[in-house]
Amino acid sequence: MTEPAFGQRRAPLRVGATLLAAAFALSACSSSAASPSATGATVTTGPTTAPASQTAAAACSPDEIRLVGQVRNVSNPYEAAWLAGGDFFADSVNLKQQKLTYDGDSQKQDSQIRTLLASGKASCTILNVLPNGDGDTPVLVKAAQDAGALIVSQWNKPADMWPWDGYDHWVSHITYDGVDAGYQIGKALISAMGGKGNILALQGVLDASAAKDRFSGLQKAIAENPNVKLLDQQTANFVREQALTVTNTWITKYGSQIGGIWAANDDEALGAVQALKSAGLAGKVPVVGIDSVPEALSNIKNGTMLATISEDPTWQGGIGLAMGYCVLTGKLKVADISKDDRAFYAFQALVTKDNVDKYVSAPDAATYKTEWGCDKVFSRVFAPMVKG
Repeated sequence: MTEPAFGQRRAPLRVGATLLAAAFALSACSSSAASPSATGATVTTGPTTAPASQTAAAACSPDEIRLVGQVRNVSNPYEAAWLAGGDFFADSVNLKQQKLTYDGDSQKQDSQIRTLLASGKASCTILNVLPNGDGDTPVLVKAAQDAGALIVSQWNKPADMWPWDGYDHWVSHITYDGVDAGYQIGKALISAMGGKGNILALQGVLDASAAKDRFSGLQKAIAENPNVKLLDQQTANFVREQALTVTNTWITKYGSQIGGIWAANDDEALGAVQALKSAGLAGKVPVVGIDSVPEALSNIKNGTMLATISEDPTWQGGIGLAMGYCVLTGKLKVADISKDDRAFYAFQALVTKDNVDKYVSAPDAATYKTEWGCDKVFSRVFAPMVKG
């Protein structure tokens, strides 16, 4: 994907029914329509309607507003950057972000949200959440809807569940084109391998749209290259330590058969790099990931990683809170937000040694401040998720 300027939107794309590379299909996970090029399996969910006294139209005074960011853990640098972005936004409006981590445990995530909503003023609360998997989003949205809180979800949701289908407290769903991301790093990996050889794939959380879509992108890249084989794939749940363990096992099992390692995120890629370093193979076996975290960028610069996809977790952590803040202060109405902006794909770009220098600077709150304005919160929409 070429990198457009912010504000330049791609034309609306509808989720198609084309099957990708059936010969490489993964039986352990179902399909999901989480990217413009993904095939969508439907998961039926139903809207709930909040009591009339809990509509999203009522404004709160700024000092009443509660900002909440929730991710899996802060040991993942991507998710740590997400919460840092939430802090940037909170500081800009003289509030504090309440930070929650659920360690990849769906029940813990649900329990944290329900406990939080039962205390304080739910109607002046904005939740900016990373659902653990697709199936967790309906639970979290319903909890927010029933309590009268606002919610912005990111990355994961059922393919047929949309904010505009009766969820007036679900402000927006933000994701990235996972199929394109997996495909772009897959193509880069195959090119570095000379168009032939064996790929090992580290998958993410199997119930997560992002993981499923990214792997579908890899399948697409492999299907276009008959001299490339998917030698093995295992989930590492987006966790570096699990990726390290899996890669160590693969090095012992496959040795010189390994042509390249594809990882569903940078944390997994860094675990693979660590294993390769221990085996004296760092820089000899190309490794790709997704998220553009600082450590991954450093490894791309020194040649121990090949490529990543730049998203912007710092922006994600701030923008969800900014959207909700605009609604809660009466500067934005959920009913006035277009479908294009209530479920969308944000900008992303391939990062290699050729362009890594532009991404290595530490995030600065001033960089994002203009995007938090209530007339700018949708400035990074690249393409809408159009109900097909």
